Amino acid sequence: MTTHDPLPVAHPAYDRSRLTPGIVHIGLGNFHRAHMAVYLDDLFAKGLAMDWAILGAGVRAPDSRMRDALRAQDCLSTVIELDPAGKTARRIGAMVDFIEVQPDNAALIAAMTRPEIRIVSLTVTEGGYYVDPATGRFDPTHPDIRADAAQLDRPATAFGAILAALQARRAAGVAPFTVMSCDNLPGNGHVTRAAVAGVARLSDPALADWVETHVAFPNGMVDRITPATGPRERAMAAAFGLGDDPVPVTCEPFRQWVLEDHFPSGRPPLEQVGVTFTDHVHAFEAMKIRILNGGHAIIAYPGGLLDIEYVHEAMAEPLISGFLDKVEREEIIPIVPPVPNTDLAAYYTLIRDRFSNPEVADTERRLCLDGSNRQPKFIIPSIADNLARGHLPRGLILESALWCRYCMGMTDGGAVIEPNDPNWDRLQRAARAASADPMAWLGMEDIYGDVGRDPHLQEAFAGYLNDLGARGVRAVLADYLAG
Repeated sequence: MTTHDPLPVAHPAYDRSRLTPGIVHIGLGNFHRAHMAVYLDDLFAKGLAMDWAILGAGVRAPDSRMRDALRAQDCLSTVIELDPAGKTARRIGAMVDFIEVQPDNAALIAAMTRPEIRIVSLTVTEGGYYVDPATGRFDPTHPDIRADAAQLDRPATAFGAILAALQARRAAGVAPFTVMSCDNLPGNGHVTRAAVAGVARLSDPALADWVETHVAFPNGMVDRITPATGPRERAMAAAFGLGDDPVPVTCEPFRQWVLEDHFPSGRPPLEQVGVTFTDHVHAFEAMKIRILNGGHAIIAYPGGLLDIEYVHEAMAEPLISGFLDKVEREEIIPIVPPVPNTDLAAYYTLIRDRFSNPEVADTERRLCLDGSNRQPKFIIPSIADNLARGHLPRGLILESALWCRYCMGMTDGGAVIEPNDPNWDRLQRAARAASADPMAWLGMEDIYGDVGRDPHLQEAFAGYLNDLGARGVRAVLADYLAG
């Protein structure tokens, strides 16, 4: 039996003992460790900003498992880049500790109160900001928010903990930290400000006014495809001699980060490692959310219904890649506002290549996840913009019908689709009722808002949904592509 030496691994190119924390980051999932932590690791390798290391944090009980895993390996993260030309692995050393995860978040609040912490960043998923999809605004009636407002000394949410720390800093005469969302949301800085100030507004309106006036919440756009970690990813880590790492991260080679330069308490010089600072974050954000995230949704549900496991396999199916091309070029790219120094057609070509990367092995199921939170952000606005221009976006409406069909819970091949949304039971009931009454689906106002009331959209949606049930995904996509 032949044994092979492990593949080479790059280790931090700097003395980690020189690092001191300047950032608390809440939410140590795969995306953060493949994105922000990598940018900081690159910066430290240049001998810069050694006082901007990360203290990891979490606010949910399961975050303790990530804490245990990372602290057992000195807070180093394995990041494997999945380039079709060859995989590379590196150990990221940007995090120096992981704060204890507690129900009342006392340790987290104490850490954020430390004067040397000048940025608190977070990745808590698109659905974690307590936004009412029907209004697009912060929902102060949510039980989690009301509970935090009633007991700000022991908050359970990230936003309550951030507010408690800001309140403590204000009382101690310490300047507020900057709060930086790294989640994939339109106007993520505005959304985060609304959540933090919204908790304050319920308990101390004067504190809410102070937050809105004195605390910075820069908007930012983040991008890197980062699959979930499973047996395949752990086997890759083992090939690099890192088989004892239970939480390796894999990701595509591409990454992008665009930020507003609004950091009153200072920031690391991230422009030195490729971060774009601009006043036009909203333009980059609209481009990415509509073209990339919207594109993910377009290929997700037909692939899921056709029992296709991987995204690159969906892209190899001409009906699905053709569907993506037609919708992007006719209904999405024409409504995306101009982006500084960016050719939208070239950007879409890049996105298409990224989706087709077989090494990433991103799954269709991951793309289908959480449609009730993602559709109102990534698809419904494009439908609304087309309708406002007097154009009926049949491809985007077909995408919506495919999502509805997926939520019925069975593929075209007869396989059961396991629950794949926090609101799965509700979606399944609405989807199964929609064949007889499309408004059972389109009438979900927290998702569709006014869009679902458009009679032309209703007619097209009903036609597609019934056709999908009668003839299947392949036939309906073929007809759509034939015009």
